[in-house]
Amino acid sequence: MNSPADRLVDLLDLEQIEVNIFRGRSPQESLQRVFGGQVAGQALVAAGRTTEGDRPVHSLHAYFLRPGRPGVPIVYQVERVRDGRSFTTRRVTAIQQGRTIFNLTASFHQPEQGAFEHQLPPRIEAPAPESLPTVAEEIKGHLGALPEQLERMARRQPFDIRYVDRLRWTADEIKDAEPRSAVWMRAVGPLGDDPLVHTCALTYASDMTLLDAVRIPVEPLWGPRGFDMASLDHAMWFHRPFRADEWFLYDQESPIATGGRGLARGRIYDIEGRLLVSVVQEGLFRPHTPRHMGTPTPDA
Repeated sequence: MNSPADRLVDLLDLEQIEVNIFRGRSPQESLQRVFGGQVAGQALVAAGRTTEGDRPVHSLHAYFLRPGRPGVPIVYQVERVRDGRSFTTRRVTAIQQGRTIFNLTASFHQPEQGAFEHQLPPRIEAPAPESLPTVAEEIKGHLGALPEQLERMARRQPFDIRYVDRLRWTADEIKDAEPRSAVWMRAVGPLGDDPLVHTCALTYASDMTLLDAVRIPVEPLWGPRGFDMASLDHAMWFHRPFRADEWFLYDQESPIATGGRGLARGRIYDIEGRLLVSVVQEGLFRPHTPRHMGTPTPDA
């Protein structure tokens, strides 16, 4: 059986069915909708496949318009907006069963020597990732065993996720909590040497925990969930080359939640503290009934 990392690479390997049209698999999962990071990652693959390959992506801006259905293929139509001397722009529309579910615009930049560089230092000093428990280990430690459904999910999870601060389990533990979260992440196995695959894999991962920061002051990340959540839009800026199968620190915060929407910002650093990627996402939060069990890494 292929490893979760192999399956992620396979998921990002789209079928080209026309010059600017690609088809992506959507695995049959026990989810109500397709994971947003999957759609964003596949759309970015489609955009990248229509370029010459010598210009890394430097930014993307995306809108989640409708929930995708697990198990149903997604078609990605690419519009070649611009091929300039330094920048290439692509617009991608994701279609499932005749309906647009997602839009993405991506910009690619010819590498060049900058006139200057600066970077603010990381906000936190995080312990080494290997010194922290995995999410599965934290759940086992609290519950005594991993529920069967989560056991299956953990075996399929393509990323190793380790929370810098332990998971909070009770209302008392979230009292006075700031809307901040941080995790170490890396793919659970090698992803090959194609830079586009690593960029799209990290795009996939960027949607896994970002809205945690919005929820932390309101409810424990594990336990009965009082809200339906959905990603509304997602933006990323890629500053430096990286590998998604090496440890990166994802520092997340929510500056505001109001009107049923919560804004989250993320900064992704390598293990040496160099800023690799900046992320911004807005999510929709609505109370629901009945309450149901959530997961520490919510699907958007």
